[in-house]
Amino acid sequence: QVHLVESGGGLVQPGGSLRLSCAVSGSAVNDYIMAWYRQAPGKVRELVADIINGGHSNIRDSVKGRFTISTDSATNTVSLHMDRLQPEDTAVYLCNAKKSYLSANNYWGQGTQVTVSS
Repeated sequence: QVHLVESGGGLVQPGGSLRLSCAVSGSAVNDYIMAWYRQAPGKVRELVADIINGGHSNIRDSVKGRFTISTDSATNTVSLHMDRLQPEDTAVYLCNAKKSYLSANNYWGQGTQVTVSS
């Protein structure tokens, strides 16, 4: 069983930065496809970025060049570094782990709120 705990959310002004972390327990972070999703009120949950076994990453077009995803095997965490935040980035950000894109088993964290507002 994989357990995910997010941290690092908060209130930030437009143009600011935040770094989200997701602590992984129960397995090694680089054994999984790790992803960050987000869900704004009244909107569908959307994939922000993922990283495949600690290697190749995919970033959503709307955040490309501003967001970076990475893993740290020493701390068994996956991070999302967010720069030049905009109000439309406001959402609950959730960490996700799965063995493959076809896997029926998806693990989720509880989410962390990111609010971008002046």
